[in-house]
Amino acid sequence: MTEKRILVTGCNGQLGREMQRLGALSPHSYLFTDLDRLNITDREAVRSFVLGERIEVIVNCAAYTNVDRAEEEEEAAERVNATAAGNLAEAAREAGATLFHVSTDYVFGGEGSTPLTEEMPTHPLGVYGRTKLRGEEAIAASGCRALIIRTAWLYSEWGRNFLKTMLRLTAERETLQVVFDQVGTPTYAGDLALTIFSIIEKDLYAGREGIYHFSNEGVCSWYDFAVEIARAVGHDRCRILPCHSDEFPSKVRRPAYSVLDKTKIKRTFGVEIPHWRESMQYCLARILKAQQQQQAQ
Repeated sequence: MTEKRILVTGCNGQLGREMQRLGALSPHSYLFTDLDRLNITDREAVRSFVLGERIEVIVNCAAYTNVDRAEEEEEAAERVNATAAGNLAEAAREAGATLFHVSTDYVFGGEGSTPLTEEMPTHPLGVYGRTKLRGEEAIAASGCRALIIRTAWLYSEWGRNFLKTMLRLTAERETLQVVFDQVGTPTYAGDLALTIFSIIEKDLYAGREGIYHFSNEGVCSWYDFAVEIARAVGHDRCRILPCHSDEFPSKVRRPAYSVLDKTKIKRTFGVEIPHWRESMQYCLARILKAQQQQQAQ
């Protein structure tokens, strides 16, 4: 087997940390970077790194993901979500490398009621979605070999996310309101990372470039997700109440319906995707085990 050299950006984020865990198991050479090692918004720095390190595959896990703050910091969101994606794409083209880029359901407007396919028209509602879409467009314009994978409702053991917030709040409060009029599918970062890792490790990507959708299986609202989290860890004392999105004023509209159709990625790569409840329980078990280990120290 010829050793591949693989660059993973955004290595300290939710998806990047899962890629680090998997990369440690690979016979290939994974290079993990964040801003401290590589500023992907710097075009020349990216070009120099990719060519100098002889990178053959790039996995871009870096993103500006604070949806509300992006409304006030559009330039920052643009640099990370669009400019950086274009820089990586141009470097990939020059190096003959393949780029895996993670995008989002926020490129859609969420007006429909049927699962979103890769061919459906995009219509982002805010800065975050617009900058992520511009990132996709920059990659397409570069002419590099690329697989763009849109995902949604990402969570993990790492960083800040809905699952960890609900785990904490349902332990602290007697009542909690959660929106029920936004529907989608929770996605465990470990499942998305494993899919990307498997495609790379099995050399399945050549000739299969394009846009793909990935989330866990099943459909729920944020309210449903919160109820299942509390139930799984025995936080029965907290009463979770459904509410409308407009009861929580926000600087940006979020897609009301963002269920992704995964048919293409499953058929193309033979991917088997767990149901969101199964992955949620797995992630919760990992979190609780880590907490127990910390307490025992």
